[in-house]
Parts: sequence; structure tokens; C-alpha cells
Amino acid sequence: MTVGVVGAGISGLTVVHELENRGEDVLAYEARDEPGGIMRSRRVDGRVVELGPQRLRLTPGIDSLIDDLELRDQLRFGDDDQPLYLYYDGELRVVPLSVREALTTNLLSLRGKLRILKEPFTDPARPGETVDEFLVRKFGPQAARRFFGPLYSGLYGTETHEMPMQYSLGRVLEKRGIDGSILLWIVRKLLSGSETPPMCTFDDGLGELPRRLYEVHRGSICLETPVTEIRNCEREDGFELVTENDTAVVDDVVLTTPAGTSADLLESVDSPLAATLDRFNYNPIAVVFLESAFDREGIGALVPSTEPSQISGLTWNASFLDRDGVFTCYIDPGRYPDLTDASDDELATVAATEFEHITGADATPLDVHVWTPGMPAYDHSWTAMDDLELPDGIHLCANYVGRAGIPGRIRNGTRLADTLAGGE
Repeated sequence: MTVGVVGAGISGLTVVHELENRGEDVLAYEARDEPGGIMRSRRVDGRVVELGPQRLRLTPGIDSLIDDLELRDQLRFGDDDQPLYLYYDGELRVVPLSVREALTTNLLSLRGKLRILKEPFTDPARPGETVDEFLVRKFGPQAARRFFGPLYSGLYGTETHEMPMQYSLGRVLEKRGIDGSILLWIVRKLLSGSETPPMCTFDDGLGELPRRLYEVHRGSICLETPVTEIRNCEREDGFELVTENDTAVVDDVVLTTPAGTSADLLESVDSPLAATLDRFNYNPIAVVFLESAFDREGIGALVPSTEPSQISGLTWNASFLDRDGVFTCYIDPGRYPDLTDASDDELATVAATEFEHITGADATPLDVHVWTPGMPAYDHSWTAMDDLELPDGIHLCANYVGRAGIPGRIRNGTRLADTLAGGE
């Protein structure tokens, strides 16, 4: 069996790693000149910045992978015993992520805090419900719109009233085994004494993980080699992966690319599938790196859309990762409609201005990166999931059909490799 993998982000690299470890033949193609997908790091003026995810949780799967890749000596642990803030009504307020913070935060009024206690007596998600409707019904409008909503939707750049529960938060709850009270699930987790895996990165950034995966398997991965078309083999079972200079014949294809890219590649294999994939919406996101002497402890700050701000959030890398005065700012088109047409200088000015307004500290832009197509929107276009039917031999391993976080991508890639290796 030979497996063709399109894309060498963390999903594709995991599939390659796990298949080769099982003795299977695999060929991977990446359009860019470096591996990692959104998991990339840079040095700017001597400072490490993260173009995508800012940190990892050292889950058992990632811990094992770090040992496999001999990266243990480069691990850098973050200080996650720091508050997360939410900017509300002109003030940074502590997001209640612990019992102590829940009692002391001024993010919610006493009435808002007491309303949360009614959650165990509410029904699970209802058919057709949006994330906003669900959270308001479960926790009350204060907690829903000042806390839970921004905490969930800020990553994706979609308003919670535009996110159907069935295709977004509902999937997260289902995967965690939560079919009743969320509050009771949290309480049971706290009482169980189970510890959250520690927060970590690497000395040279998270991009070190995909770089090392590539180095180990570079003989099976072609960089700067975009697949331009996928075709059914005419004379035998399997598929042809067409690149500019070659055509490879494989038994199975794993697509780790965004839905729109996968749609273009699969048009000649299955045009109805391509049309379905083309329905999924994404939100572009700008990541602006700032330097500042701001020295308040914290993981970062969420900025809900109810605030008159042009950014959606900040990560305080300087504080919890000790990254030399680095702060990361996020801008999405919901806050800044001209995002995709704006220059880097314009986005840098927006980020620095908003940072200074929120924190009261001066900031100097270091660099700007804009992700397109960006993050899965998980909006009403996600009803396309109901029509997603894959032909034999075609597999999707990407964030829009699974969890967006790095541990989730690694788990999904490992499971798919297990399935492929056992399916000969």
C-alpha cells in the first residue's frame, strides 16, 4: 500500500510519521518551502514569534512524540498560573477559570454569578439552536456574552449567534462526553484531582516540532511541490497525484488542506464532493507581533465584539512564556472589515493603537502575518457536513472536520494512520 498525503502541516506530518513507523509507504507534498502549515515560528529582531498557535499542552501523545523526536532538551514550560483577562467596559477583568477567580472577578455581577448555578437544571442543546442561544439559556446572558461566548468564538472569528451548536460547540461537548450539565462536569473534573497538562513550547518556538518531523521523514516529503490535480487511475484502483513535474500513483489519498483547496483538487475524482467542500466558510485572521515594556502578569486578554475595539484578543507571550517583551495581537474581519485589503503597516498601526488603549502601555510593531483562508468559521455553512460523503480511498484530516488544536490534529492523524495501516 502507498498513501499520498497532500499538505505537510502538523496533520500531514503526523500521518507520515505514524505510517512510516508502521512500515507503510507514503509520499507527501507541500506547496510551501517549509513544513508546519499554521504551526510556524520566526525570529524577528532576535525575538521568537509564533505565526499560528502560541503554546502547547503537554498531553501524553505530544509528550511521547517529543521523546520520539529527541526534543526533550528544547522544551520550555510556560507559567499558566496566571490570569486570563477579558476587556469589558473599558477595563481588563479576570476571566473566572478557577473557583477563587469565580468568586472574586468583577467581570460578572453577583446576580450573574448566581445565575450560573441554575445551569444543571437546564436542558441540553436543542435542535437548531445557535451557540449564543445555548449559552444564554444555560448560563444567563451575562456569563454567556461576557465570558463563555468570547472564550469559545474568539479563536474562529465568528459571532456566537452565527454558529450552529450542532456543528461547533456541540461537537466539542460530544467529544468530551458532556451530554448533560457542563457545570457539573467541571465540578467533577476539579474534584477528581486530575491535573491539566502543563503549558509548553520550545526554545525556538512551536515550529521546531514540524521541522523535526520533516527532518526525520524528509525522504518522503516534497516541499515546494504543490499537487495540482487528483485523478482516478484509469487502468487500476487508486489515484494519481499530479504535480508540475511528476505524477505519482497511490492507493489512498489523505487531504490535510483547507476545504476550498481540497475541493479544487478533487473536482475530477468526485465533483459532488468538491461542490460540498466548496461550501465551507473560513475567516482570515491577521497576527500582529508587538514589543512592549508592559509588565502585568497574565496569559492574555479577550476582547468581545460588544467592545468598540478593532482587535479580538491579545496573547501576552512576554509574561507567561518569558518571550522578551513580545505580545501577539489578533485582528479578524468582523472587527476590521478591510482586513484582507489592508497593508501590513495599517494592521500594525491598528494593533499598536488598540494595545495601548487596552493596557495603557506603549507598543512597537515587530511584524505582521495574515492567514488566508484562515480559520474554519463554523457558521451556518457547516451544514455542508451533512452532505459530506467520501469515496473509498479519499480521506480528510484537517481542522474543519476535526478539532482545531494541535493535540487534536495529532490524535486525528494517528487514528487515521492506524486505520490505513490496518486496512490493507
